[in-house]
Amino acid sequence: MPNTPETASLPLRAIRLLRLALHVIWGISLVWALYPFIHDRRRLWLKQRWSRQLLDILAVRLDAHLSSAAPGSLIVANHISWLDIFALNAARPVAFISKAEVRQWPLIGWLSAHTDTVFLERGSRAHAKVVNERIDALLSAEKDVAVFPEGTTTDGTHLLAFHAALLQPAIAAGRPLQPVAVSYHELDGSRSLAPAYIGETTLLECVLAIISRRGIIVRVQPTPALPTSKRHRRELAHAARAAIAFRLALPLELPEVTAPAPPAEAAAGVEPQPNTAHASGAATDRGAPRSATGDSNGDQPVAQP
Repeated sequence: MPNTPETASLPLRAIRLLRLALHVIWGISLVWALYPFIHDRRRLWLKQRWSRQLLDILAVRLDAHLSSAAPGSLIVANHISWLDIFALNAARPVAFISKAEVRQWPLIGWLSAHTDTVFLERGSRAHAKVVNERIDALLSAEKDVAVFPEGTTTDGTHLLAFHAALLQPAIAAGRPLQPVAVSYHELDGSRSLAPAYIGETTLLECVLAIISRRGIIVRVQPTPALPTSKRHRRELAHAARAAIAFRLALPLELPEVTAPAPPAEAAAGVEPQPNTAHASGAATDRGAPRSATGDSNGDQPVAQP
């Protein structure tokens, strides 16, 4: 029988929520007042410091070892939560690739647009070319860029397929691919589902789940870097997914998606049959992953090597 996670008292949760709100306001003020007037190195330092403070406010302990990654790497990570972004930035400040819709989100969209986020319009080949050129320029300038090639979030107990097209800029720039395994754990070391931002879970619900814990550990574990010279993006997607799965001790097989029963079958109590198509990161109904990035040019996602 699994241990019950240690929870925080209600007064402590209220204090954390208040500190979080003040910290977000402070972050917006920094970006608005300072970012236009300081150089890139100072911006990265502020981004990392702010992200570490955010984790501290949420009682999330960072266990990360990214210092050995080569500058100008394309960081490829599995995706569980909105918190992944700040865990990565706390370990090593990076630019992110995100779907264009995020730009329209209140506060988060504005902050993302002003902190080196590269927005991707899904389904637009012309825009994908522009985005790839921008990422190429960042990598060539030895600035790290991070992407979540699953294109959506999971609860951390499995991996979805990786979209190979998102890895093309690293090949074009001749920069290394750095797979990174992200996982969340309770204080006793067991896997934590509290940060999972999936299905119909709202951002507020996810935040409340995180602050309800006495503490959470986020592990950001790199695997050996993958050279991109003379390698196809599908091959790299296979290798990165396999490396992350191995580091997290997760199966390479894709989870099956259970299709909802038609109304007549549901009324009759007939159990729906599992869909033979594997999950590829597309959102379905309740319990489906939440999209964070998108495929850039229609490539089919890859799964097993």
